[in-house]
Amino acid sequence: MSPALLEVDGVTKRFGGLSALNDLSFSVGDGEIVSIIGPNGAGKSTVFNVITGLYPPDEGDVRLRGQSIVGLSPNRITKAGIARTFQNVHLFPNMSVLENAMVGQHSRSKAGVFGSIARTPRVRREEAVIRQRAEECLGFFGKRLAGYRQDQPAFALSYANRRRLEMARALATDPVMMLLDEPTAGMNPKETLELRDHIVRMRDELSLTVLVIEHDMRVVKGVSDRVVACDYGRKIAEGTYEEVANDEQVIEAYLGKRHEELG
Repeated sequence: MSPALLEVDGVTKRFGGLSALNDLSFSVGDGEIVSIIGPNGAGKSTVFNVITGLYPPDEGDVRLRGQSIVGLSPNRITKAGIARTFQNVHLFPNMSVLENAMVGQHSRSKAGVFGSIARTPRVRREEAVIRQRAEECLGFFGKRLAGYRQDQPAFALSYANRRRLEMARALATDPVMMLLDEPTAGMNPKETLELRDHIVRMRDELSLTVLVIEHDMRVVKGVSDRVVACDYGRKIAEGTYEEVANDEQVIEAYLGKRHEELG
């Protein structure tokens, strides 16, 4: 495995008397695609919320390139290089597709309040760069978010294209690592396969490290260098897709489903 870019080390997160995460540890190597799987309530989204600073861990540490990011604000974690999408799409529905993508560059903007009001030459140059970067990120998804669609309000997009737009906005933050929370949820088989290919392209063409939460095992099998399986906030298995799919604890966690259903 390549050197660890992200390390989740002994993380526990409690809500009242319930442990959503229980001494969870795993790492993601630079340039890897790692999938987190598990039944509903396994703590998968909580992992993302702890990594991105929405929840502080009660115990344990999260490190990016060996440096702890626990206690940093979500904005500072984004600026450090971790971008994410959400299980439920979070966009600005009345803003255009292009404007939504441009928001992703906000954490990189150097314009102060005075410059933004006065529209100084520096601010205008920066806005041009931000616009160009947003267009590049939208272009990653081919024709889906190109042309006239960039001027449409986000609410006018299909569900699948709204998911793509959220991913494009995350790309616009110029991350080193993408966290994708159930990116294919609600998509038809054709859309799912297309998005699966986008995930692989993020690593191969954009040199990103990717951590994915996914229920569709065809996607997990198709993209993952490694798989981490969780249940009740604990890691119950880790390894290649084949190793995890054949693990007895994983099969039991999925309500006794036979291996053929996981494969």
